Amino acid sequence: MATKYNSKIFIQIASYRDPQLLTTIRNCIKTAKYPKKLVFCIAWQHDINDEWDNLDEYKNDKRFKILDIDYKKSKGACWARNQIQQHYNQEQYTLQLDSHHEFVKNWDEQLIEMYDLLISKGHAKPLITTYLPSYFPNEDKPNTQAVWKMGFDRFTPQGYIFTRPSTIDNWESLTEPVPARFYSAHFAFTTGKFCVEVQHDPKMYFHGEEPSIAVRAYTHGYDLFHPHKIIAWHQYTRTGMIKHWDDFKKWGDLDRQSHERYRILHLMDGCINQPGTAKYIEDKYNFGKVRTLQDYEIYAGVKFNGRRVQQYTLDAKYPPNLSNDTVESFNSLLLDKFKHCIDIHRSHFKHDDYDSWVVAFEMNDGTVCKRLDIDATEIKKLLNIEANDFVKIWKEYDGVYPEKWVVWPHSKSKGWVERIETKLI
Repeated sequence: MATKYNSKIFIQIASYRDPQLLTTIRNCIKTAKYPKKLVFCIAWQHDINDEWDNLDEYKNDKRFKILDIDYKKSKGACWARNQIQQHYNQEQYTLQLDSHHEFVKNWDEQLIEMYDLLISKGHAKPLITTYLPSYFPNEDKPNTQAVWKMGFDRFTPQGYIFTRPSTIDNWESLTEPVPARFYSAHFAFTTGKFCVEVQHDPKMYFHGEEPSIAVRAYTHGYDLFHPHKIIAWHQYTRTGMIKHWDDFKKWGDLDRQSHERYRILHLMDGCINQPGTAKYIEDKYNFGKVRTLQDYEIYAGVKFNGRRVQQYTLDAKYPPNLSNDTVESFNSLLLDKFKHCIDIHRSHFKHDDYDSWVVAFEMNDGTVCKRLDIDATEIKKLLNIEANDFVKIWKEYDGVYPEKWVVWPHSKSKGWVERIETKLI
C-alpha cells in the first residue's frame, strides 16, 4: 500500500475560452499531495485574442499535453473530451474535470484512498463522481460547505434525464462513498482504463452526455459512487462567460443530432440500435457487455422507453432500488411523471389585460393529457420577471407523457388571442 501513491493520475480538462483555466490548473497542482504524479491533457479551445487565456507557463512542462485548438474548429464539449482521451497513456487513474474548479488540500491522496476502500469492498471498477458543491470566484461568497449527490429531476422532451444536486443526508458522519445512479462530466475519478472503455461519443454535443455515460459505465462493469466528503468545488454561476453555443450559430443542429443519438442508444420512442441499421451506434460508444440497459434501469429505477420513474428514485434514496427483485416488480412500481418548462419569447405577449391563459399538454391529435391553466395573478408575476427575453412556465403532473404543449392567452378587451403551441419532440 505504501507505493500506491506513486501511480499517476491522467487529468482531463476540456476548456473553452475560460478565464478560470489557469487558476484551476495552478490550484490543482498546489493542493495535490503528489503534484509530480499528475499528468494533464487539456483541450485548449481558445481565441488568440483572449490574452487572459494563455498556457505558456506549462508548454514546456513534461506533465502537460496541450491540444492547441482554434475555438472556431471546436465541435463541442463531448468532441473535446474525446480528443483528450486519445492521449491516455496507461496512467493508473484518471480524473475528468471542467476548467473552473478549486480543490481541497491533498485531494489526490483522498480520492485514491476512497477508490482503494471501494476496491477492498469488492467493487472491481469504482467510479467516483458527483456534482461538486459551488464556489464563486471573483464574488464575495464563501464556498459551499456541504457534500452533494445527484438526483433525478425529470425526463426532458428530447429524452435525456435531467439531474439536479442536493445535500447528502448526514454526510458529516459518513466514512465512505455512497452509491450513485448518475454521472457528472465535471468530476469523475476512476481507473485510467475508463479512457479506453467508456470514451465520450464525439457525435454527442452537450445535453444527454452525462446520463448516457452513466448507463454506458454501468454496463461496462463500473459501480457508481458519490464522494462522502468535499474534494473540490465547481463554478456554476458563469454568467457572461463565453460558451461554445455563443460562438457556433449552428449549434442547434448538433444538439438535435445529439438528442436523436441519445434516444437511439436508449431505445426510446420506437428507436432500434442494432448492427446493420442505418443509425447504429458504433461499439466504441455503445453499451458494454458486463450488464444490460435493463440492468441499469432496474438498478436506478428509471425506464427510458416511455420516460417513467419510480418513487424511490424521485425520493433520491440510494440505489439499487431493492424492491426491483424481478422485472415484474420493477415495472409495477414505475410512475408516469411529467415536468417541463415552457419557454415563450416575450414578443408573443402584446396585451396588458390578460385575465387567464390556457396551459394544456396534448397529444398530436388534440387529446388533452392535462390542463393547468394560470390566472391573472400568476400571469402578472411571470411577465414581471425580467431575467431574460423568455417567459418561463414550469408545470408538472402525474400522467402520460404528452406530444405537445399549448398556451392560449385570453385578454379582457380582445378575447382569445394568439394560440401558441409547440411539439415536444
